[in-house]
Amino acid sequence: MPNLERLLRRFSPKERKELEPVVERIVKRDLAGLDCKKLKGLINLFRVRRRKIRIIFEISGKEALILSIERRRAATYKF
Repeated sequence: MPNLERLLRRFSPKERKELEPVVERIVKRDLAGLDCKKLKGLINLFRVRRRKIRIIFEISGKEALILSIERRRAATYKF
């Protein structure tokens, strides 16, 4: 699992301030009210959209693992 601090370092302080509560909710598996969608063709992979930023995570058992936090571009969903 990538380090969350390192993933968030890519963004401006303003963007980080907006993303941190969303990441906390994902880790706690509180997805109500988030723009969350299962990724087609991939088992247990989901994304949360926050403006032009995508948080891609996997739900396995009782925990959610953040895999990637990126700006939306053509290669965002390539695994």
